[in-house]
Amino acid sequence: MSASDAAPESSKVATDANARKDRTLAEFLLMLDDFKPLIPSEVTDYYLQRVGFDCEDERLKRLLALAAQKFVSDIAADAYSHARIRSGGARNKAGGAAAKIKTVLTMDDLTAALGEYGVNAKKPEYYL
Repeated sequence: MSASDAAPESSKVATDANARKDRTLAEFLLMLDDFKPLIPSEVTDYYLQRVGFDCEDERLKRLLALAAQKFVSDIAADAYSHARIRSGGARNKAGGAAAKIKTVLTMDDLTAALGEYGVNAKKPEYYL
């Protein structure tokens, strides 16, 4: 097999991969037609208008709402894990696994989770 035979074969593989990606994207966009995000479309429209984004495609707006929903969900999950880690010491002192303590999310947990995503949510010193 020569190098000239390998070139058409690799371009065919690349073409097949691109076609598969296009089909997947088309299927995903069709799924967005029926998707109703948790963030209301009015809220999404408001913030898109505030930043100067003008688009009439509802699927794109739903995609942005889905991305925002995922972002908020990830932050909430990380804040919850920070709270669980923080309260883990108190749980062991209270009697181990037998004692059940509610996990309470605090601003410190949220600040730590937001910090992982590059968002600074700390209050200035004069508010403390």
